[in-house]
Amino acid sequence: MPVDQRTKQPAGVLHGGASVTLAETLASWAATLSVDSSKHHCVGLEINANHVRAVSSGFVYGTARPVHLGRSTHIWEVRVTNEEDKLVCISRVTMAVLVTPNRYGGS
Repeated sequence: MPVDQRTKQPAGVLHGGASVTLAETLASWAATLSVDSSKHHCVGLEINANHVRAVSSGFVYGTARPVHLGRSTHIWEVRVTNEEDKLVCISRVTMAVLVTPNRYGGS
């Protein structure tokens, strides 16, 4: 994700909300790709983030790894790093795994 005028806070560094948005996006995709999408869909349930290092330019990179892949919940750890691979933000995202209703009247 670029660190530029779109993702910086007024102090000139990456906005924590941008890091959290990146973390939830990665966890959401990871969870979605881990289930049978014809039967289930995933939505965010809880997110926690610790902002460790400021970044004022360049790019940050996120990696999502599963901590727990259960039947009804997933927990993902997302690490956001800078271009030197130093930790910027660490986040834990809990995803709810929901049954997708049958479009044709059944469940």
